Amino acid sequence: MAAKTQDITAMMKDMMGAFPVDTKAMDEAFKTTATLNEKLSAVALEAAEKSTEISAKWAKDTLAKLADMSKVKKEPADYAKAMTDFASAQSEVAAENMAAFAEIAKKVQMDTVELMMAAGKDFTEDATAAVKKATDDMSAAAKKATTK
Repeated sequence: MAAKTQDITAMMKDMMGAFPVDTKAMDEAFKTTATLNEKLSAVALEAAEKSTEISAKWAKDTLAKLADMSKVKKEPADYAKAMTDFASAQSEVAAENMAAFAEIAKKVQMDTVELMMAAGKDFTEDATAAVKKATDDMSAAAKKATTK
């Protein structure tokens, strides 16, 4: 009596066919991720734009004050006063601008946390739906296999 060799390829094909894969869940996960990335990019770009505006204004103001400081003075002591005034003004402007940068960073942080919380909820909903569908599909496949 000769032993019959099992056809592994056919067996694997039958097994894989019994467990259908739902690509809709993957599509939804991709769309959710793409939407999150778009929102996070918008937050980053808005922050970059505001930071650039602050930096540009700061540079323009500094150059204007340097122009005033570099003008010819009547007395030698006036040069020292101009330097002192410039340094004092720069200290104030630096503090104001650092506070403005901190506000931008705070807004980015708050927006990011809000987006991540919403994304977590979306991902949970997607995962729950995918698991439910997979469970239903597996149950149907198991019933189909047992009725054969």
